[in-house]
Parts: sequence; C-alpha cells; structure tokens
Amino acid sequence: MADTVQQVKDKLSIVDVVSQYVKLERSGGSLRARCPFHAERTPSFFVSPDRGTYHCFGCNVGGDIFTFVEQIEGLDFKGALKILAEKAGVPLTYEKPEQKDARDRLFELMEVATIFYINKMTPEARKYLNERGINDETIKEFRIGWAGDSWTEASDYLKAKKYTEKEIIDAGIGKKGDRGTLDKFRNRIMFPINDTAGRVIAFSGRIFGEKASPEAPKYLNSPETPLFHKSRILYGFDKAKVAIRKLSCAVLVEGQMDLLASHQAGWTNTVAVSGTAFTPEHASLIHRMTDNLILALDADEAGIKAAGRAARAALQGGLNVKVAQIPDGLDPADLIQKQGADAWKAVIKDSKDIVTFLLDVLEKHAKAPDAFRRTVELVVLPFLTDVSSPIAREQYIQEIAKRLKVSDKAVNEAFAKMPKQQGTYSPSSQMSVETHIPKKPEVSHAIRSMQAYGILIWQESQATPAIDLKKYAEALKDVIGEEELTYLNSISDQERQSLMFNVERLFAETPLNERHAKELLQVVHKDRLEGERKAATNLLKAAEEAGDEAEMERLSKVVDILLKRIAFIHGEV
Repeated sequence: MADTVQQVKDKLSIVDVVSQYVKLERSGGSLRARCPFHAERTPSFFVSPDRGTYHCFGCNVGGDIFTFVEQIEGLDFKGALKILAEKAGVPLTYEKPEQKDARDRLFELMEVATIFYINKMTPEARKYLNERGINDETIKEFRIGWAGDSWTEASDYLKAKKYTEKEIIDAGIGKKGDRGTLDKFRNRIMFPINDTAGRVIAFSGRIFGEKASPEAPKYLNSPETPLFHKSRILYGFDKAKVAIRKLSCAVLVEGQMDLLASHQAGWTNTVAVSGTAFTPEHASLIHRMTDNLILALDADEAGIKAAGRAARAALQGGLNVKVAQIPDGLDPADLIQKQGADAWKAVIKDSKDIVTFLLDVLEKHAKAPDAFRRTVELVVLPFLTDVSSPIAREQYIQEIAKRLKVSDKAVNEAFAKMPKQQGTYSPSSQMSVETHIPKKPEVSHAIRSMQAYGILIWQESQATPAIDLKKYAEALKDVIGEEELTYLNSISDQERQSLMFNVERLFAETPLNERHAKELLQVVHKDRLEGERKAATNLLKAAEEAGDEAEMERLSKVVDILLKRIAFIHGEV
C-alpha cells in the first residue's frame, strides 16, 4: 500500500484535489478559499502547493490530500485512498491483504452480501421494477437485489464465508433470535446504500411478494452500524457528486424509486434521504459540492411538510433552496413514468425559491386574507431567520409584504419579534500586521512566541532560507528561554503545520528578511519582560502589605532592572 500511496501523491497535487471542492484564489505563495469545513465570510482556508498541505485558521483543520478527502467526504483512510487512486489512475494494491481490521471485515461482508442479494434477484421482482419504469441497465448499475422469505439464508451464507455472528449483526444484515442469528431483511427488493467512495455500507429493502407480511413496513433500512450513520449519508450521493459539481446544483428526492427514475431520466445530480429526515449533516455534505439545492419531494401534505423541514436545515447549512412543484397525487417516479423525462425537466426548471413556494401553497389553501396573514406569520417568517444573506432576506420581506398587501416596515417589525437562530458563521480572528508583526494588545506573548518559532521551522523547511537560521535559533532561545523552547519543540505535527502556514501567510506579500525576524524577536522579548515586570510588581505590592523590607528591596531592584531592559528594547524597536 505504501507504494500506492506514494504513486497517488506523485500524480495528484494538493491543488488538483482541493480545487475540485472549493474555489481557490492566489495569496502570495499559497492559495486561499472559504473553508469547506465550517461556515465563514472571510477566507481562512489556505493551501500550500510547495508542501502539498492545507490548513484552516478558523477551525484548525489541516493535512494532505488524503486527510482532505477523508474530512470532506466523511471517509476513513482507505475510502479516501480508493477515491484518489481512481482519480490518479493508480491501481490499488495491498502488501498484506490477509491483514484486515474490523472495519475492513465489515466492508468486505457488505460487498459479499450485496453480491448474494443480486444473485437472488427473481423475475417477479425485476418485472415489478420494470413496470415502475426502472430498466435493467439501472437495476444493474445500482446493484439492486432480492432477499427471499427464508429466516436465515443470508446469515447462513455469510457464516459459510467465515464471517462471525457478531460481524453479521454488527453489519446490520442479521439480528439476534431465540435460536441464533436471523436475517433482518426478508421478502424485500434490496437497494444497496454506498458511502461517498462507493463502498456498500447499508441496505434499504422494499417489501414485495406474496409471502410478505401485510403488517411489515413498506421500507426497512439498515440500523445504525459502525459503517452506517443515516444522518450523514444520502442515497446515490457517490454517483451524483460529479454531476452536482458540474451542474452546481443538487436535486433531493424522497426515496430509492424516485432517485432511480431521476437518474435514468438524465438528472444524475439527484440524491435521496434514506430512512431519516434531511439533516444539517446532509446539508453540509451537499454544500461541499454546491450552494444550490432543489427539493423535489412528494406533492401530498406530508411531502410539503417534509420539504419545509428540509428547507430549514438546508438554509441553516448555507444553501440556496428551491422547491420543485410536482403535480398533485404524483411522486417524481410516477411523473417520469406517466409523463416522461421532459415533464420532470420542466418541473425542475420551474422550481421556486422556498419562500415563494410557501406563499403560493398557503395562499392557495387560505380561506380568507386574515387566515393567510396569520399563517404567513406562523409558517413563513421563521424561514427568514435561517437566511444568512441580508440582501436575500430583504427581497423575501418585500415579496411577503406584496402578497399580504402591507408595508415592508410592517413585515420587518413582525420579523424583528421572531426568535432568531444562532448564527452558523464563525469568522476567524484576523491579526493586524505592521511590518508583519502583530501589535494589538490582545495578542498574547504566547501567540507571538509561537509565531517566532513558526518562522524558524518554516525557514528550516525551505531549500534556501531567507535568514541566518543558526543565528536566529540562538536569538530565539535567548528571548523565550530554554523551557519554552523545549515545549515548542514538542508540539504536534498538526500544530507545527499550522504555525508554518500562519507565518507563510503573514509574509505572502512582502518576503521575509533579517530585519523582519529581528523586529519580531524584539517584540517577543519585550512582551516577556513586561510579563515578568508585572509579576514582580504584584509581588512587590504583596511584600509592602506584609511589611517585608528585605523582600521589598530585592523586588524593587528586579523591577528597576526589568524597566531598564524594556526601555532599551523600546529604543531598538
């Protein structure tokens, strides 16, 4: 595997990888962007092409191409390696394939189970899918299978493949019964659910067949497992993410059949919720690919309510939200089957932003103007608290006022009384820099010391340092002391990387030189002496209160010496 990792690194730069997810702009020797891992207005996410690393100063994440893909796709290392190897055209090879950890075993088990269900597909189940408009090519592409009516067939098959009962249960394929392990899925069409790397992590099973219990739920999904966390996974996302990036838009539908029909109709940027409501984690997943989301949920009352809940989560996640108005009584799969792909295209094309959609629906069902007004206050105004853009919020307020035939001021007053959502933005603190040295009083000595140390390790990583490293290292030790230097030498690799990014960013516009380094060390030295003076002054006051004349005399001399040293540095700075 080591050779594979190195081959991938040789073929893919950090810029190649990161730029597929975020828009980078040049900033000196680095590139910067708004962080994809947290909401922010001011870019604090920096990429260093020379080092092949990234770092965000807002949320303090950083790493190389592998950790970036792990974080942005929600994968483990092997999942990230699979994605990057495919991008680089490098075949995956493992040096010791027989050594698998618990997660590897579960991934392998889920793949074996998927093949098992595919091979069990019946003509009747295939016919049902065909009648619903799903062709054989789509069935094959999405690896749809069948779970029969046996109580233990899948579990017995997996046991024969040397998987333990615990592994079968941990994977969500089996469950504990009075007489051993029983299959969780029976009499169901099986839809594999993949992670963003395309590995099967769960199943959704649709009830089907004469032997199916009428009391059984229509859809049964895998439980939460070490591999599957339903609030973080969208069905079809692994196949949709490229199209989402390309089209700069995602379409959200409610279930497997709707997604399959939409993909088959050419809308491969479609994803679906699976066994849960649309969550902020889902919104974050989509936001990494695009700012735009179209909700295309069922047109019944439950679908409209679901659209409202999903819209709030999406708005809070920073997405621009529109709603596709599907004809009453139809879901996307029905619409495509009965009226064709063009009808589905028209519905998506004519989608309305969430506030306009809500106003249309409420006005259509309102029995009187008064009832419409009250409903708008109760239903629509809360959505404005989730809108981060002041301009968009103002436009919505104008539209609401127009619909209600009232003034903008009246709507603004009503909105002002609404309880506000906690802001999702967390702008990184920016230090003002004068000759590249932070001078604000709130910047602590510890921060400046680490910055001075950051210059040292940054320059040590350069082929041609801009300063005399030996001289600088000795001066740094004198200024901060051996104890603090020992501590700084022990910090983690991630902290070291953060420091290097920080100083590289500070000197992005004007190259580092000996004068800049000297000035920073002088300021660090002055800060240290000021701290010692304050401490000695406090001790002097305590000695005065205690009447300890000997201690008072000693501390007076200490304070005097420190003041002279500080005054000397002031003259140099």
